[in-house]
Amino acid sequence: MIFIQEIPVSKINEYWDIQFQYLVNDGMITTEEEKKYFQSAEYRDVLQSHMLRTPDTLHMVYFVRDGVKIGASQYCTYKSEDGKCFILDFWVFPEYRGNGTGHKCFQTLLEYTKNDGALYYALNYAKEDSRRFWESLGFIDNGTDEYGSPLMIKK
Repeated sequence: MIFIQEIPVSKINEYWDIQFQYLVNDGMITTEEEKKYFQSAEYRDVLQSHMLRTPDTLHMVYFVRDGVKIGASQYCTYKSEDGKCFILDFWVFPEYRGNGTGHKCFQTLLEYTKNDGALYYALNYAKEDSRRFWESLGFIDNGTDEYGSPLMIKK
């Protein structure tokens, strides 16, 4: 069984290190400019401040199976608006991928967020294999955001 472990602000530095390695190793960020940005106080301070706001708190979580962290996610459920749960990050660590682990992690996240008021889900994706993964979970294309990144939605 997979469980959600919330990451408190006091333990955020470990998450930043893991997230940066994921972004680089999976080819999500490739330029020195992107690397600098994702390690900057500008980026991290904004997200950290969103973890402290209410309502619409940003959550950073680990997926844990048998006491071992197997993945992570960032999401925000907009309770002050229409219940949209926007998934900023979602990944399974490479050594745990395959055999439906990503689907199981998302199912756990779905149940966890619905219990906290999520009514539907939205996200951006950067790679075609990510689009296929989300499509397999019932997400459909939903235009682009203000930066031109493709959006998907699941109602």
